[in-house]
Amino acid sequence: MVVESHPSTHPPLPPTTEDERLSWLRLLRSRRVGISTFYRLLHEYDDAFAALDALPGIARDAGVDGYATCSLSDARAELAAARRADARMICIGEADYPKALIDIADPPPILWLTGLTGVLARPMVAIVGARNASSVGLRMARGLATDLAQAGYGVVSGLARGIDTAAHSAAMDRGTLAVMAGGVDVIYPRENDQLGRDLTKSGARLSEIEMGRTPQARHFPRRNRLISGLALGVVVIEAAAKSGSLITARNALDQGREVMAIPGHPFDARAAGGNMLIRDGATLVRNAQDVIDALPKPDPIYDQKGHQADDPQGRFGFAEPSPPAYEPPTAPSETRSLKDTAALHQQILSRLSPAPVAEDQLIRDMENDPHSVASAVTRLELMGRITRQAGGLLAKIAGGR
Repeated sequence: MVVESHPSTHPPLPPTTEDERLSWLRLLRSRRVGISTFYRLLHEYDDAFAALDALPGIARDAGVDGYATCSLSDARAELAAARRADARMICIGEADYPKALIDIADPPPILWLTGLTGVLARPMVAIVGARNASSVGLRMARGLATDLAQAGYGVVSGLARGIDTAAHSAAMDRGTLAVMAGGVDVIYPRENDQLGRDLTKSGARLSEIEMGRTPQARHFPRRNRLISGLALGVVVIEAAAKSGSLITARNALDQGREVMAIPGHPFDARAAGGNMLIRDGATLVRNAQDVIDALPKPDPIYDQKGHQADDPQGRFGFAEPSPPAYEPPTAPSETRSLKDTAALHQQILSRLSPAPVAEDQLIRDMENDPHSVASAVTRLELMGRITRQAGGLLAKIAGGR
C-alpha cells in the first residue's frame, strides 16, 4: 500500500495530549501500517490526526477498497487494558524512551512498560541462550548476571526458559529488564509467570506488541532486535547453529553492538552457535570481567528502583555473591512411576553435556529430591547414557539424547 521507508533519523515530537496519544496508537494499529510507514505518514502529514484522515484515500489509490483505520474504541480499549495491567505507554521522543533504541533501524514508535521506568536509563548487557540449557550453561548465566548487575549494568533478556530465566533470576535484586514477544500483560511461557511478576518490583517488562496479544512466531525476531538494541553488548550462552539467539547476535552486529560468546564443547550441539560466533570474531567470554573489559564503563550506578546510588563495593568492584539458599525437598515417595522416572532421566540428560559437571552441582540445579536424582544418575550411568569422570564429575556421552 505504501513504501516502507524511514524519512528521517530524527524522532518525531512526542504526543502531548491524550487525544494525540490516542491518534498515535490508532495510526500504528491501523491495517498495513508498519513502523516505517508510521514515520513516513507523520513526516508527510505533520501529525497523526491528518495521517489518519489521509489513510483511506492512500489505500484507495493503492487499489485497496473498504479500508478503515483503527477505531477510536479499539485504541481506548487498549489503553484501558494497559491501565488494568499497570502498564504505561512510552512514545518515541519522550524522556523515558530508551535512548539506545533511537539509533536502531526501526525504533518502535510506542512501547508498553510495566515496572520501574528507571531501569531503562541503565547501561545494559543482554544475556541470551538456549531454552534447553545445560547445568553448566545455567550456572554461567547466573554468575555473569550476578556480577554484571553488581558492577552497575542492567541485565536484559527475553524471559524465555533456560538461559533467559537464569539471567533474570540472578539479576532480580538489582533490576532486570524482560523484553516480551507478546503483550506486556501476557507473560510467556506460563511457567515464568511468577518470575515475570516479581522482576517488576525492581525492574520492568517491556514490549512493542499491543496489549493482550499472545506471542506468535513472527514476534520473536522483532523482540530480539529490541534486546540487542537496548544493550551495549550481547552475550550468547549455549545457542544452536540455527537459533533465536544467533538472530539476536546478528541484530547486534547490524546495530553496532558488541557481540560476545561463551565457548562450549564441540560435541554439544548447544555450543555450536557460540563457537561459530567466536570463530567469526566475537569476543570470547570466560567471566564477567571479560564482558566489562569489552564494554564502556557504566556511569552512573543505579539502585534497584532506578535511582542513582553509590556503589558500596567500589566503582566497578564485585561483591562476593552469596550462594542461593538450598532447601531440601520433602522426602520422596516410596514408588515412582515409569513415566515419572523417564521424565527425571530426560531432565538430567538435558542438563548435562559432554563438558563435565560436578554431581552435587547437578543435584542442586535440578531442585529435586537428591536421593531420586542420585539414583537416576546411577541408572543412566549403567545404561551408558552418561559417564563419571575423576573427581565425581558427570558428562553426557557424545551422541546420547
